[in-house]
Amino acid sequence: MGSPKNTATTPARSWFVRGRLVGAAAIAFAVLVVTENVLFAVTGALPYGAPIEEVLAYYAANRDAVAIVSGLVAVYLPLLLVFVTGLHGLVKRRGGAGTDWSRLALTAGATLSAIFVLVNVLQIGLALSASALAEPTPAFGLVWQIHAAAFALALPMLGTTCIGSALAAHASGLTPAWQRLLGMVGGSLLLAAGLGNLAIADGSPLIFVGLLGFVAWLVWLLATGVRLVRS
Repeated sequence: MGSPKNTATTPARSWFVRGRLVGAAAIAFAVLVVTENVLFAVTGALPYGAPIEEVLAYYAANRDAVAIVSGLVAVYLPLLLVFVTGLHGLVKRRGGAGTDWSRLALTAGATLSAIFVLVNVLQIGLALSASALAEPTPAFGLVWQIHAAAFALALPMLGTTCIGSALAAHASGLTPAWQRLLGMVGGSLLLAAGLGNLAIADGSPLIFVGLLGFVAWLVWLLATGVRLVRS
């Protein structure tokens, strides 16, 4: 029979291990997403309003880069799910304050993962077909447009995930007020950009509003992840 001391310390030890796992998942997700975007920048990824001939040339010349990005996505999407699921568990263990927000973040994060899968599947299709085409076809152009539309519609889900996780983490005492503000600002920018999803899919500079919000959430993830790992 375990001693009262050991029994009392078991929940604390379990919370500590869970908190470190959730924090590590947040940090790893943010690092992999940054790596993905750096790779896109280095290879000269095109805006959604670029001529379809340039899009074909880009994917024909950067098949290896797309393969690397696809591998990163295959790793960071499960990490995202680990984070939102683990955060929900932490919030419940700390008394339940913010549970509704963490549940919202969990649902939005799962939906976001599904949309990102679609975005990546379409991008793989573009890379595979580009090398076999001498000039763009209507089908190639349609896949590019669906890819752009899926990415644009991911922004409001990303914003919802951002706001839900930021409010849940602060309500349960996991993060200070400045991190809640950072998450709210980032999520609001993403939601605002999502309202113009058609314009973004057509190449509008409005996408930079969403990207600014995304950067804010990545900073929030890193700060929250470090805080959880060190707690």
